[in-house]
Amino acid sequence: MHVTLAEEIMLLSLDDESGQAKGNWAVGWIIAGGLLLELATAERVRVDDGRVEVIDTSSTGDALLDGSLEKVAAWAGSTKAATVTAWLRKDQLKCVEATLESLRARGIVTEERHRVLGLFPVRRYPEADGTVERELRERLTAVVLEDAEPDARTAGLIGLLHGARLYDLAFPGRPRTEVEPRMAAIAEGQWAAETVRAAITATQAAIIAATTAATAAAASAAVS
Repeated sequence: MHVTLAEEIMLLSLDDESGQAKGNWAVGWIIAGGLLLELATAERVRVDDGRVEVIDTSSTGDALLDGSLEKVAAWAGSTKAATVTAWLRKDQLKCVEATLESLRARGIVTEERHRVLGLFPVRRYPEADGTVERELRERLTAVVLEDAEPDARTAGLIGLLHGARLYDLAFPGRPRTEVEPRMAAIAEGQWAAETVRAAITATQAAIIAATTAATAAAASAAVS
């Protein structure tokens, strides 16, 4: 079954049994980045000097990507500040909802609704079909831990995870020092066309900047 980079990232971030997200707020940023990267790969958008330009609005054949393309096109046409950073900041929450719905519609996860203390609604997404995530983790293990040559999509996924420093999502329980050097080398490698490289580079830069700012804010709050 074909799934998007965004759906792969979402699967990595969900606990298989409880359906609760394991990652932090940065997951939304890299899901948005995954959608943008796939649109660049499909030659629907182009990133030039950090700015997003829609070059083709025709269907990609994937409902999740088409929905993202429609939103990017409407947004980019209405603002003079159509940067990758601005788009990721705008889309980080909505893209999570859209990606979860896509996984549910495909039968990969199920949706459960609960109320905490009988008042606060909570949704969880336990895994219904573990095949997709199992194959994904096997692919990541082969590339990162066994030095297999990555294809462009796997390299893009690793680049996004590395940019957000979300090593635990891909390799829970593994020491960061064991996986970071290889993931960094893949992220910095020449594995994609220049137009796609521009998209991933801008996305990585935006995620790193946002992560750094969030970490600094948290540290400042802890001190005060």
